This record gives sequence, C-alpha cells and structure tokens, in this order.
Amino acid sequence: MTTRLFFDNDMLTTDVNVLSCTPDNEQFAVIVEATIFHPQGGGQPSDTGWIGTSQVLRVVQQQDHLLHYLQQPVTLGWHPACTDSERRFLNTRMHSAGHLIGNIGERYGWLPVKAHHWPGEGRVSFKRAENVQPIDINIIQSALQQFISQDLRRQISVQGDFREVGFGDLPAYACGGTHVSSLRELGHVSVQSISEKKGIMSVNYIVD
Repeated sequence: MTTRLFFDNDMLTTDVNVLSCTPDNEQFAVIVEATIFHPQGGGQPSDTGWIGTSQVLRVVQQQDHLLHYLQQPVTLGWHPACTDSERRFLNTRMHSAGHLIGNIGERYGWLPVKAHHWPGEGRVSFKRAENVQPIDINIIQSALQQFISQDLRRQISVQGDFREVGFGDLPAYACGGTHVSSLRELGHVSVQSISEKKGIMSVNYIVD
C-alpha cells in the first residue's frame, strides 16, 4: 500500500523509494513506497512533477497503490521527487474553497452531494434538506469573505485510511485531498453562478 504523505504533511519535495517501474503504452507506471503526489480523485486533479529526471505526467489510484505515470523509466531505489508547486497550490485553493461553499450551503439547509474542484470548472452541488432557506450569490460571497478574513486554521483528523478535513470550528468533511493551512491562503474566491435543476442546486466558483 502506498503511504500518502500528503495526508498530514504539506511537503512538496522529498526522496521516494521506487518499488516498481512498468512500461504502459508510451509511458511508465511507477509505484513508490510513500508519495507526496496527490492522485486524481475526490474531485481534484492529480499532481504532476518529477521523480529523478523523469516527469510525472499524472497519478491515479489502483487498488491499494498509487500509480505514477512517468515520461521516462526510472531505476528501482531512491530518487529525489518534487511536485509542481504552482499546480498543487491552485488545486489546493480550489478544493478548500469548495469545502467552504459546502459549509455555507449547509447553514441554509442545503446538503452537499457532489463537488468538482478542477480549475475553471469549480462546482459544488447540493440537494434540499428540511427547512431549506433561500440562498444567492451575494450570501455565499459575503460568507466566503468573512471566513477568509478570519483566517480559520485547517483541522485534520486521520484514523487509518479515514481522513477528515475542516477549518476552525466549521464541520469537517471526509476528504483525501490537499488543502490550504489557513484560509487567508485562498486569496479571492468568486462565485460565478447558481442554478437549480430537478432539485439539485449547483454553485459554480473560481479562485483568482
């Protein structure tokens, strides 16, 4: 099983122990003992970067392992690794903003059911609960700015493979993704639109 170092650590560089390197079409699927690379999943794109001198193009989960697809093969054993820090930070901000929007929706009786945290495609979907209250862009935008100004700190709880992430005293969500350490790192979050269809409300957002 690949150890996910990003579960409780924000490191972007480390040495990784390559356990296997297998040709896969024109790429090479690599398994490491422990990784700093977040895979695609949970609504978040995968990290990219480097292992040794080979570029990490994408990372996916396959059963208990994370497969790192490299442009060139690497030898077994230890290699320096680093993630693309700009890509990681953007994905991290998108994911954390999505959590906040989920928290805000719940305050008004909307239950988050799905989220997509890809840059340029940010979206959180909700269904109606009991005693739902009207909500609009201005309400969400104002609440976002308030939470960011409070600079709430990230809270992480890990028990085995189960991990929860929240900010300050806001409700935490089960999540394997990467997140800012405190909300000021989000910068500015813009709610682009809100729509409702067949009982599902979608809130679309970007970070800038």
